Amino acid sequence: MNQNAPAHQEELPPSAITEAQMKAFSGQRLFSLHWEIKVLLYLGVLLLSTGLGILVYENIDTIGHQAVLAFIAILSAGSFFYCYKQSAPFSWNKVESPNPFFDYILLLGCLTFISFIGYLQFAYTVFGTKYGLATAIPLVALFFSAYYFDHLGVLSLAITNLAAWLGITVTPMRILSDNDFSSYRLIATGMGLGIFLLVLALISQKKNLKAHFAFTYRNFGAHIFFISCLAAFFIGYNLPLTWFLVLSAFAAYMWITAYKEKSFYFLLITLLYEYLGLCTIVIRAFAEINEIYPSIMFVIVSAIFLCYYLIQLSKKIKHDRVQ
Repeated sequence: MNQNAPAHQEELPPSAITEAQMKAFSGQRLFSLHWEIKVLLYLGVLLLSTGLGILVYENIDTIGHQAVLAFIAILSAGSFFYCYKQSAPFSWNKVESPNPFFDYILLLGCLTFISFIGYLQFAYTVFGTKYGLATAIPLVALFFSAYYFDHLGVLSLAITNLAAWLGITVTPMRILSDNDFSSYRLIATGMGLGIFLLVLALISQKKNLKAHFAFTYRNFGAHIFFISCLAAFFIGYNLPLTWFLVLSAFAAYMWITAYKEKSFYFLLITLLYEYLGLCTIVIRAFAEINEIYPSIMFVIVSAIFLCYYLIQLSKKIKHDRVQ
C-alpha cells in the first residue's frame, strides 16, 4: 500500500470499478437487443411454418391428408385459444401485448389458419372453382384478428389477402391461368384498392379507430396506387401523358399530406415514384426521335440533383421536428 496515501482511503479490490471507469461506461451508447430478439422470433415463426409445409409436401403419401389437416387445425386453434385467454379487453385505442410471446403465437395461428384453408381447398376442393370464397374466409379472419388482438403484422397479412381476393374476384380465370397480369382490369382494381386503403387510413386517424393502423394502411395504399399507375403506361396503354398526370396529381396529394405530418418516408417514396414516371416520359419522348444519349444524360444529371435535394429535405424535416 502506498504510504503517502491518506489514512482513510482503502485499497480497492482488483475487481472493483473505479469512478473513471463508470464515467467511461456511461458515456458510451447503449446497445439494445430488443429488435434483434423480435426479428429472431418472427423468423422462428416463419421458419416453423415453412418447415411444416416442406415436411408435409415431402411426406404426404405416408402421413395422409386427414392427419395433416388435423395437425394444422389443432396448432391454429391452440394458438388462437391461447391468444384469446391472454388478450386484454378489446379497445379502439392501442392495446399492449400481455407478454413477449403473444404476438408471435398469434402470427403462428394466423399463418397456420391460412395454410389450413389452402390445404383444404387443394386436397378436397371444398370450395370448388370459387377461389374468391377460399380467399374471403382467411380475409375476414385476418382482419378480425388484427383488430381484436391489435396486431400490425396480422393487419399486413389481411391487406395482402385483400389484394389477392380482389385480383381473383375481378379477373377472369383465363388471365390467371395464362399468367397475363397486364390486364387493365387488374390495374384499375389496384388503383381502387390504393384509394380505399388511404380512405381507411384517414378514417382511422380522424375517428380514432385504431389510429396506429393508419400508417400501415397509408403505406400499402400509396405503394399499390403508384405501382398500378406506373404499370398503366409501362405496359403501353394509350395516352401515357394522361397516366403521368394522374400519377403527378396523386403524388401532389401524398406530398402535401406527408409534409404536414413531417414524414420523410412518404416524401421519399413520393419523389421516387414521381421521378420514375418523369424519367419514363422523357426516355419515351427521346426514343420517338431516335435520340438515346440526351435521355441518358437527363437521367444522370437529374439523379444527382434528386440525391442532393433529398439530403437537404431530410435536414429540413429533422429541423422542423425539433421546433
